[in-house]
Amino acid sequence: MADKSVGTQSLAIAGPEKKHEGKKFRIAFIGCGGICQTHMAAFRKMSDVEVVAGVDIVPDRLKHFEKAWGISAVYKDWKKMLKEIKPDGVSVCTPNGVHCDPTVDALNSGAHVICEKPMAMNPAQCEKMIAAAKKNKKKLAVGFQYRYHPNSMYLKRARDNGAFGDIMFVKCLALRRRGIPNWGVFGEKDKQGGGPMIDIGVHCIEMAHDFMGAPKPVAASGNIWTYMGNKPSKVVSPWPGWNYKTYTVEDLAIGQIRFDNGAILQIEASFVAHIDHDYWGFSFMGAKGGGQWDPPGIFTDQNDTMVNITPTYLGSSADFDSLFNIKLRNWVDACTKGTPLCAPGEAGLNVQKMLDGVYRSADAGKEVVIK
Repeated sequence: MADKSVGTQSLAIAGPEKKHEGKKFRIAFIGCGGICQTHMAAFRKMSDVEVVAGVDIVPDRLKHFEKAWGISAVYKDWKKMLKEIKPDGVSVCTPNGVHCDPTVDALNSGAHVICEKPMAMNPAQCEKMIAAAKKNKKKLAVGFQYRYHPNSMYLKRARDNGAFGDIMFVKCLALRRRGIPNWGVFGEKDKQGGGPMIDIGVHCIEMAHDFMGAPKPVAASGNIWTYMGNKPSKVVSPWPGWNYKTYTVEDLAIGQIRFDNGAILQIEASFVAHIDHDYWGFSFMGAKGGGQWDPPGIFTDQNDTMVNITPTYLGSSADFDSLFNIKLRNWVDACTKGTPLCAPGEAGLNVQKMLDGVYRSADAGKEVVIK
């Protein structure tokens, strides 16, 4: 598939690797649930990719994967699959608590890996995954698609052209009025690591941190509250009937990250907030100009006048599937052609340190150091 994505606009092209030239890149899935279907739809559009196997511990998911996509090699054990299939690449689409082990095993088997967000449950697991990638000289990507969003690319182009100067403050919002997932294990802390902060806040933190130029996080403070998700509700909502009996994550998380360059990032994340409507994105203030992600805009001074700038055309689709096409294409090209990997494991580790810092601070009741 010819890549016309916005993601390539900021990429320098590296020299191609030859080993996959002339043959398809063979991919296997570990985790065949909901997000796997989005990955599959993207890979099916790529003429240089072949999906060869799927792994899941839930029989119904394997049956659906086999029937929907015509993949006959299905397994309950990823170690057996890696040994028998020997894929070139592996897409890890499991719950957060099962990101680390299959990723490490796949890398050790000689496969490249893309792991869905968040990278893992804690920074130590991320570091283990990165070490395995380095040891085996394989590509490890994290599934952060919003850095490829047209709004993100627009603001990064303006940043690179000097529109903002030093970025001093960023505020991220990932807020739902009523949106607790009523499927999967999103409400179970032991399987997910947390609630809205780690599930949806992670995207806003990641794309904002990327926009800032990825400064080093050094400290975090935060608070979390659970007040609705662990109780039955009769309120009419788009996603009713979540399992409140197994709900052990936060409803609302508020955090602040300090960076080594003096900049500050704040994050508000909630599944259930008493607000007028859902919010998603970030705003920021720089020494020369500020702006916001949605609707995309720049606030600055021109000709001795305060000016707001609104783009009229950003050139690319912003729908969910298109963003997945871009991020998966970037990973495949990095594995097969040696082009730059936009969201490597190191990016996932930085985000995990910030998430971990907010949760640790909430537990400790004070600011904590991020190492």
